[in-house]
Amino acid sequence: MRDRYDYVIVGGGSAGSALANRLSADEGTSVLVLEAGRADFLADPLIHMPAALMFPSGNPLYDWAYETEPEPHMGGRRVPHARGKVLGGSSSINGMIFQRGNPGDFDTWASFDGMAAWDYTHCLPYFKRMETTIAGADAWRGGAGPLKLERGPADSPLFQAFFEATTQAGFARTDDVNGYRQEGFAPFDRNVYKGSRMSASRSYLRPVRDRKNLDVTTLAMVTGLRWQGTRVTGVDFVRGGRSRHSVDAGEVILCGGAFNSPQLLQLSGVGNPDVLGAAGVQTRVELPGVGENLQDHLEVYLQHTSLQPVSISPWLKKWKAPYIGAEWLFLNRGVGASNHFEGGGFIRTNDEVAYPNLMFHFLPIAVRYDGTAAEGKHGYQVHIGPMNSDVRGHVHIKNADPRTKPAILFNYLSTERDRREWVEVVRAARHILSQPAFAPFDGGEISPGPDVQTDQEIIDWVAKDAETALHPSCSAKMGTDEMAVVDPGSMRVHGTQGLRVVDASVFPTITNGNIYAPVMMVAEKAADLIAGNTPLAAEHPPVYRAKQGMPLYPQGDPRNDAWDARTEIPSALAAVRDAQPKGDAR
Repeated sequence: MRDRYDYVIVGGGSAGSALANRLSADEGTSVLVLEAGRADFLADPLIHMPAALMFPSGNPLYDWAYETEPEPHMGGRRVPHARGKVLGGSSSINGMIFQRGNPGDFDTWASFDGMAAWDYTHCLPYFKRMETTIAGADAWRGGAGPLKLERGPADSPLFQAFFEATTQAGFARTDDVNGYRQEGFAPFDRNVYKGSRMSASRSYLRPVRDRKNLDVTTLAMVTGLRWQGTRVTGVDFVRGGRSRHSVDAGEVILCGGAFNSPQLLQLSGVGNPDVLGAAGVQTRVELPGVGENLQDHLEVYLQHTSLQPVSISPWLKKWKAPYIGAEWLFLNRGVGASNHFEGGGFIRTNDEVAYPNLMFHFLPIAVRYDGTAAEGKHGYQVHIGPMNSDVRGHVHIKNADPRTKPAILFNYLSTERDRREWVEVVRAARHILSQPAFAPFDGGEISPGPDVQTDQEIIDWVAKDAETALHPSCSAKMGTDEMAVVDPGSMRVHGTQGLRVVDASVFPTITNGNIYAPVMMVAEKAADLIAGNTPLAAEHPPVYRAKQGMPLYPQGDPRNDAWDARTEIPSALAAVRDAQPKGDAR
């Protein structure tokens, strides 16, 4: 390890891996990655076998195991939040579902002051640069990037029934939810290639680890930033929990995610003086938005038993694990080679929203994320939840000790709109699962069950049973308003020099879908901004647009020409509304 680096990247997760690859491509630039977790050894099947995804969560070898403060609108529950404790970060333990989000998400970003260069047309070329889409490159998809993306086969009897049921329910099919049209149902892209997980570390870091100007250090927890006035000059860190080290840096880039980046800023005196003072930290740079605006996707599972033995439930039997492991290890195939989230889709639950506000993951088994099966029965389920909730939370340090986990509160279910959308979400899912295509399989709903019918009963069930979809974001947002933390043109922390943030915390608003793909896009785009490269030129392929009123550009702006102007309101929405019991408590 050198005494000084041009760039010190704090966090070897998704964004940190991508930045390390791109910034170290210049042989004259020295880069150090400091990862607090351990290495992602290739011999570790719990990381690299897709079907093993449920085992790392909650395991202290793989998971930092955060949890929220008691959520006031969920009966005081503390909601667990798994975060990757290995190189590659959460991309080494997540569900491997690759969703870019809706084009409207990025045009919403661009509607904020100073954010014009973050619209869909400017983000699209960075999505394409990072992808190798095995299904084939086109105007919307990349074909030569580090991330190899396979599309789920989604061809089992239960997946076939699901797709047929969505059509019977009045919803559309689409060729590619990450391409021309997100709205609709289709097989999903996955961060899986030839039967193995393609984490950010494996895709971006491992191929370039032999670069002489790139050092990667694991088990290195950064405990503080080093300053000269408002300029960051390096970091202090602890290696292996004991030995203390310091390193100088031309620039420090925080890539710790929505929890750790605001935590380190606050520990270093950057944030809201009231929050810092309560924790015993002196304010160095007043930035009230640090740790605020926290967002996430909450989700529930609607589960049914299956009358036919066509689910993958028998493969959960412990005595079958050696066979699954051997088939995966030696043949790169079988049950172990899939994440089993092979298909799903996006719909609107009401005709007021401009683009989908509900995402479906269909799974051909009734099981919880931790691997707990529904009484060992054959079954199937959908994972559902609102995509664009107006709920906002925060991340606040509790004291000045970097080893103390911050106080995390999302305020789930705290707004009238969020509660209304949850009722719509559950009813929309039930509408699909009740279609004739499922009749040969449907042995009845087991979660939430037939006793949960009224609006209030649905809300009460969500409050008791919902889990996080593990998409924390937006807690150090880009922008130029008084609550913004990061400059969108440089990724620098406002009021500082030599300090930048690149990870999910910089999102102004959460995207519509799993957030791994947009995190990687932000890192790709940020790498050009940091290195001073000419940004990739905007691209303008047509994109499906369901309603007038999107995108959010002024009339006459040429960027509006990139959008298809068709209007379509699915008739299925009326069926969902008509199924709603009258006079429910809200």
